[in-house]
Amino acid sequence: MVGLPDGRTEFGSENRIEGGAGVRYVHSVTSAVLHSRLSTDRQWRAVLDRDRRYDGAFVYAVRSTGIYCRPSCPSRRPRRTQVNFFPIPEAAEAVGFRACRRCRPASVMTDPEVGMVRDLCRALAAQPDRRLDLSGLARLAGREPQRVARAFRRVLGVSPKQYQDALRVKRLKTELKGRRHVSPAIYEAGYSSSSRVYERAHAELGMTPAAYARGGAGMEIAYAIVPSPLGRLLVAATPRGVCHIALGDDPARLERGLRAEFSAATINREGHHAELTSWVRAVLRYLEGREPDLDLPTDVWATAFQRQVWNALRKIPYGETRTYSDIARAIGHPRAVRAVAQACATNPTALVVPCHRVVSKDGSPGGYRWGQERKRTLLALEAQSTDNQ
Repeated sequence: MVGLPDGRTEFGSENRIEGGAGVRYVHSVTSAVLHSRLSTDRQWRAVLDRDRRYDGAFVYAVRSTGIYCRPSCPSRRPRRTQVNFFPIPEAAEAVGFRACRRCRPASVMTDPEVGMVRDLCRALAAQPDRRLDLSGLARLAGREPQRVARAFRRVLGVSPKQYQDALRVKRLKTELKGRRHVSPAIYEAGYSSSSRVYERAHAELGMTPAAYARGGAGMEIAYAIVPSPLGRLLVAATPRGVCHIALGDDPARLERGLRAEFSAATINREGHHAELTSWVRAVLRYLEGREPDLDLPTDVWATAFQRQVWNALRKIPYGETRTYSDIARAIGHPRAVRAVAQACATNPTALVVPCHRVVSKDGSPGGYRWGQERKRTLLALEAQSTDNQ
């Protein structure tokens, strides 16, 4: 029996692994760790420690390289701000990451229920033209429909239908980038009509299919970088609303991050955006404790699940916090704690969508894309402003 970082003893078996350095034994992950609702802090600690006990419990992906790895991967550790966590390899692949050739994270075996979900994800990816309802997936897995639905929600935090929708959006993006005409890409991605895609284009792509096919060309984004109580603040916006907020110490790095996110858009500093100046001032007033209600319009791409989470975050009152479990329950997916944490980590409009108000169950701040110290400062600022009212 081996102790976990939090003092529990959940692992009791060892696997024999042969490699170039000889034979070694490592502790295998059991379903216990998958049910433990790992916080992003604990996942990151496992990555820093290269803890083999968590291999199979999750994978981490590095945005700057486009690669995902198992926690014990011997590669150099990335910056925390570049890392996203996923419950299974297929979830990382569904949004465009590829497996590390060094640690081969997709080969790790986990509990049977996770194995079933992974098999179904691979089957869906192998037949992108085929839409399977819950009954069809159940027949494929040899399980009852409700068991399949529960497994998807426990492991991925989304329903089978939502997962298939995400795959279809990914394929549409790929097809649009590889074709000169929009209509063939729409049908090749599995949509039955172009009108339906255009109706949902803003929610699924953040722009029209034609604009996405040009890599965002034609979009106009204005941005400003200003000093703030938390370091340099970048606010970027389209005519529809704020599309990107970033915090850091290096203005050049903030700008590079924006241009990488919107590689083909027309991006101008300050630009000719009538609302940008007032939106920047509103964010600064918030950071100075003078603007508790930061209610600005946003223009962001989001999956249905992300949009649910971000809407729930905007309902958290100023000066209060919620746990990841609280948000999961609020959106009707009480078991999707890890998926909620992931949605918080990928929030592109920090502060406007206050993901800093979500903390770990043990009371610790939890992870934050712009640094844990900034998160503590934000929480202290809001608590102090509330006390002074």
